[in-house]
Amino acid sequence: MYNALATDLVLGDFTFNAFEIPESIPFGGSQQLITHRYPGGARSVQAMGRDDATIGWSGLLFGDAALTRAHYLDTLRIKGAALSLTYHDFDYTVVIEKFEANLKSYVRIPYSISLLVVADNISPTTVAVPNDLDASVRKDNDAAQGLGDQVGDSKLTSLLSTMDSAIKNVSDFATATTATIQGVVGPVMAVVNRVNTLVSSTAAVVNSVVTLGGILPNNPLAQQVSKMTSQVTALTQFPLLVQIGNVANRIQGNLSSIAGASQQFRSVVVAGGTLYDQAAKVYGDATKWTAIANANNMTDPVVTSIQTIKIPVNAYDSNGVMSA
Repeated sequence: MYNALATDLVLGDFTFNAFEIPESIPFGGSQQLITHRYPGGARSVQAMGRDDATIGWSGLLFGDAALTRAHYLDTLRIKGAALSLTYHDFDYTVVIEKFEANLKSYVRIPYSISLLVVADNISPTTVAVPNDLDASVRKDNDAAQGLGDQVGDSKLTSLLSTMDSAIKNVSDFATATTATIQGVVGPVMAVVNRVNTLVSSTAAVVNSVVTLGGILPNNPLAQQVSKMTSQVTALTQFPLLVQIGNVANRIQGNLSSIAGASQQFRSVVVAGGTLYDQAAKVYGDATKWTAIANANNMTDPVVTSIQTIKIPVNAYDSNGVMSA
């Protein structure tokens, strides 16, 4: 099942699943400081304690129970009670500050949620542990292979097999040459490109859902059965494909970190919204939406359906004005 963070994400008694789980969840905050300034430039600073940032993310409620689940999250917001939030090794007590959902169809509801931290229930980490990117690459590769078996696309299976062989031929990525690692990046990108193609075609089927199976009085039975089969297949494959794409992009990013290989773009799957939102999220500057638009040959900042878009790693400044 699709799980971008590869972890259980639980808020109170609500367990997020599939691609309700976001690609990332921010954490951290600021320190409350009192600064005294003295003649000559001297200063003294008093630390008054932590001030945890609001935890927030967006995702997609998807499937027959999407609307019911959206209503339940909104009910939790209305109650305003303190809830536990757990994922990975994080454990917070939070209150829902904001929950918003956008009804696209009965099976597809984008949402966003903001949580005010009441307490962090985990003891602070005081020892820095080195990051083992080699192990991360191999773990993600194993995950991609397992997910690929469930999709059943012969071309994707072949590309995943090639990626698997390329990764296993490297004994230690930490000590491998740049040329060796770049030889692995090619098969990884081939997987990413194939997944993007499959995501686009599968999303088109999902977005065409108006009535389940196209069941209308005048439609022939064979046509209804065919449409229902394609819709069920799409609903099953879509989360698997998105997960493979996320895993493959993470492998690419880790390989680039190890070898300094050039990673000009990364791909993300979005469900509506605008390029302003993506630019603000990635770059912290909504005016850089034009860089994303140009990378995807788009002129309209509004994203009207589920689709994969390319995000440039380095965005130029245009003050939000599209070049002619």
